[in-house]
Amino acid sequence: MKNGNARGKRTTDLWIGGSRISPISEKYFIDRNPEDNSFYARVAEGNADDIDRAVRNAHATFATYSKTLASEREAWLCRAATLVEKYRDDFIDILIKEVGSPVGKAEFEVRYAASCLRAAGGVARRISGQTIPSDIPGRFAMTVREPLGVIASITPFNVPLLKNAKLSSSPLATGNTVVMLASEEAPMVANRLAEIYQEAGLPDGAFNVVTGFGADIGDALTTHSLVKAVMFTGSSRVGKHIGGLCGSLMRRVVLELGGKSPLVILADADLDAAVEAATFGQFFFQGQACMASSRIYVERSIEVEFCRRFKDRAEALGMGDLRDPNTWVGPIISERQRQRVRAHIEDARAKGATVLTGGEWIGNRCRPTILTGVNENMIVCREETFGPVASVYPVADLDEAIARANDTNYGLSSAIFTRDISKAFRFMQEVRAGMVHINAPTINDEPHVPFGGSGESGFGREGTDIDVDTLTEWKWVTIQLPQN
Repeated sequence: MKNGNARGKRTTDLWIGGSRISPISEKYFIDRNPEDNSFYARVAEGNADDIDRAVRNAHATFATYSKTLASEREAWLCRAATLVEKYRDDFIDILIKEVGSPVGKAEFEVRYAASCLRAAGGVARRISGQTIPSDIPGRFAMTVREPLGVIASITPFNVPLLKNAKLSSSPLATGNTVVMLASEEAPMVANRLAEIYQEAGLPDGAFNVVTGFGADIGDALTTHSLVKAVMFTGSSRVGKHIGGLCGSLMRRVVLELGGKSPLVILADADLDAAVEAATFGQFFFQGQACMASSRIYVERSIEVEFCRRFKDRAEALGMGDLRDPNTWVGPIISERQRQRVRAHIEDARAKGATVLTGGEWIGNRCRPTILTGVNENMIVCREETFGPVASVYPVADLDEAIARANDTNYGLSSAIFTRDISKAFRFMQEVRAGMVHINAPTINDEPHVPFGGSGESGFGREGTDIDVDTLTEWKWVTIQLPQN
């Protein structure tokens, strides 16, 4: 909702140059609690001029920030990690009220963010070049790495603290400055992180936050002449658009997009572990995860038993108070997304799928839903639902499982449950996905791993180690020594 009026309520302005700054338009929008659509905060609605102001400020800061010592950047990021832990209750409260996170998921984000900041702090000391043999007599040759400049970071609503930390800490560790465009569904998380960075001692202007509507101002950020690279997490549709813009400008881009991740369960699997992985993999944060196990392929001989246990487990998931550790399933983020989840379920039901469990709504929450009998005519078969909806498909054997797992435009995460190491390794080698997990859920992430996928799941990889390549430029240097 744009231009909301909530006099006397919490209002948050833009964060540029280390200060709160009113948007040029003086417009604000209402950030709502997805549990009941109630008012949560009044947030600055930035426009293209605000984007320009933030980018130019970050560019000016880069002149000095790029020359800071690795030890300084390490210290700022490690202090920020300690402060995230110190203010964990603040972040948990925001994550619960702003995006409907169950408390367990919110606590996970806090732990991950602190770990990510520390991992990035360590990277600051590992930005190294090489010495290179030369064919020219008397020539000493070496390479050095230099930061790029202003990095545009565009973050999603579903794991906002995790992604805000991830898409800011690596650029800052490598000597770049950041302009972050936070999701309009989760602007307060980014604003709180900005305050953490300032308290940690990060120079003003190194990290900036513009809030507003990505559809209106995203292009102004990604195409700004002073932006040197774009890091985006979001939908495949928007990612393709951003990739096209960056390609036309010869600009670096990392895209972490959607998924339709397969979970394969063979007849020899530990079925209890597989059921837990399917439950966590699809119903964590009510299915609003790019790595969700939305396609579950089960060897036919165990399909009935798996479905029985999976149904029982799904029906036992807590849907109570979001601060109750037993609650797994909270509200879907927005009415637009709720309509998408409803449409996928109803389309499948109308076309002959069986709703094994779920499909009903309690307010803005959808009960965990398991579908069987899904076919190619159903939207849910190929499109990402981004909700608590899993489809279970019987397969004859590993051959069919691999073929069906690869029959998708996505390629993010994948998983297999089997006791046969040969089958596990064959799946690992043949499945087309950026990540493969054996006897573990499709949802897995650590700060330092090369996280990402292929096809409509993205381009490039995220992770503190691989980010050094993305966020720095090689420079070849030679010194001609005097000949005796």
